[in-house]
Amino acid sequence: MSPNSAVTTLKSQRYFALDILRGMTIALMILVNTPGSWSHIYAPFRHAAWHGFTPTDLVFPAFLFVLGNAMSFSLKKYEAKSEQHFLKKVLKRSLLIFAIGLFLSAFPFVYRTGGELALKDLSNMRIMGVLQRIALCYLSASLIIHYFKLKKSLIIGAIILLGYWAIMWFFGDAPDPYGLKTNAALKFDRMIFAEENLYKGFGFPFDPEGLLSTLPAIVNVIFGYAAGIFIQKSGNNLKTVWKLAIAAVVFIGIALLWDIYFPINKGIWTSSFVMYSTGWTLLLLSALIGIIEVAGFKKWTYFFEAFGKNPLFIFVMSGLVVMLMNIIYINGRALKPLLYEKFYLSWLNDYNASLLFAISYMVLMWLLGYWLDKRKIYIKV
Repeated sequence: MSPNSAVTTLKSQRYFALDILRGMTIALMILVNTPGSWSHIYAPFRHAAWHGFTPTDLVFPAFLFVLGNAMSFSLKKYEAKSEQHFLKKVLKRSLLIFAIGLFLSAFPFVYRTGGELALKDLSNMRIMGVLQRIALCYLSASLIIHYFKLKKSLIIGAIILLGYWAIMWFFGDAPDPYGLKTNAALKFDRMIFAEENLYKGFGFPFDPEGLLSTLPAIVNVIFGYAAGIFIQKSGNNLKTVWKLAIAAVVFIGIALLWDIYFPINKGIWTSSFVMYSTGWTLLLLSALIGIIEVAGFKKWTYFFEAFGKNPLFIFVMSGLVVMLMNIIYINGRALKPLLYEKFYLSWLNDYNASLLFAISYMVLMWLLGYWLDKRKIYIKV
């Protein structure tokens, strides 16, 4: 094989485990975002109340890690073209993802009041969100990796994590600079956004996908990119699996030590949270490579593969459909609670009914992914 053909092979190579991991993150995102009742959720499907970590807390950082994995393939294509092409492609994609996030915040543009539809006041809509953070992380990581390359990008990632720790310590309020109402991320976001434009799920205006806490999330993407490059160079073999697993243990160990001083916390996306979530994602990826690529056990994977082939579109549709179900009324009742009560609560206890509704909804979104895949329709941004 000539050097040119070897380069071409490397550029075109994909590893199946990445597609499955991406599909798993989308499936779990849908599962945890659409319970039948937010009041009845089993503990593993809840985010940690503040400090701490649950399986659900792994989903979003794992998706950012997978985004970085995918960039280890896609950025090569951009680098083969002009600087202008690279910047245009990355900026366009970032703006589009951010705009879709804003659209989801505004959708369905109306709400129910007294059973009647009324127009939303869009000046009060949430500005930040999951897709907005993905857009900013993708843009920032792409620029860092493109201009500084891998080794310097990892150094920058370390500086970001240490610098963020310093910011949170020095600008948070004593005696608890990492508290829900005393952290620097909250202060910074309130300087940038009106309180009406922040998330209110904690009982007061605070955004867990705010601007300042997006800074360390960029490092999840950089780590994902580094893992992707490593796997491409090392190959899908048992040696790679062990190296990833060892790296995972190191990351988790560092995170647990750091947790003593800078608690693992998704709400403010602490540096220890970045290390901890990366460690568990590396461990999951190494297991998937071992099972799928090394052992060749692939029969179980198609369910997640269907999610992974149209990840952004399926995630967006999962949000749009459930929001429509909450404003479509039948006999004076919203469609979602009506279906939930009739087909789930009527024969299950509260927690099992809520979980089964979420699983059913995830399967509904899988059917959409299956339909798209069978027709070779792949909607990319």
